[in-house]
Amino acid sequence: MPVTRGGRTKTRDEPERRCIATGDSLPKSDLLRFVVGPDNLIVPDVAGKLPGRGIWVLADPKALNKAVAKKLFARAARQAVEVPGDLVVKTEALLLRHVIGLLSLARKSGDAITGFEKVKDAVVNGSVAVLLQARDGSEGQKAKIRPPKGDKALISCLYGQELGLAFGRENVIHAALAAGGLTERIVEEASRLAGIREMDVRKRADASDNGSEQEGVEDV
Repeated sequence: MPVTRGGRTKTRDEPERRCIATGDSLPKSDLLRFVVGPDNLIVPDVAGKLPGRGIWVLADPKALNKAVAKKLFARAARQAVEVPGDLVVKTEALLLRHVIGLLSLARKSGDAITGFEKVKDAVVNGSVAVLLQARDGSEGQKAKIRPPKGDKALISCLYGQELGLAFGRENVIHAALAAGGLTERIVEEASRLAGIREMDVRKRADASDNGSEQEGVEDV
């Protein structure tokens, strides 16, 4: 079976769109949607709800930068457009806010938990489908909890303070999501965020590239 950019098996009925930067037809879950907004400004549509014809780009900063440099947005829109100079940064910020918002909703609905012991027990007893671990958490501490089996069962593209925002705490290292609910959407949006941050969601992040590791300090 064909495999997507993130390593996920592609199903035949999964909708695809053409990336204006790579020319490839890819699953929508691997792509970012943009539209022409007011004043002909290119606007990231991370929630996929803005009106207008979608312009699709692979969730990757190199692809985005190529689309800007080669004026591919104007070609796709078939009109003159204004592209923000900080489009990659703005897109990442909007994606991050979107992922945090979805996680917060999952927490409020009871589908997301946090805390080392609580998460570890839930993973061991098989009551959760996805493990979230802070990118800047201690690698030794994170290694004590193995992700559940399954495709994209580990999300590691968020930092501890970012996870903390979703759970109403200062810092969160470990969290987990139950199957169903918002989990599929969160996994999809986190995959896009990982792409724009040039990270592989299938691998544990190297905390050293954020300066220093947090030694498992977590609100519980």
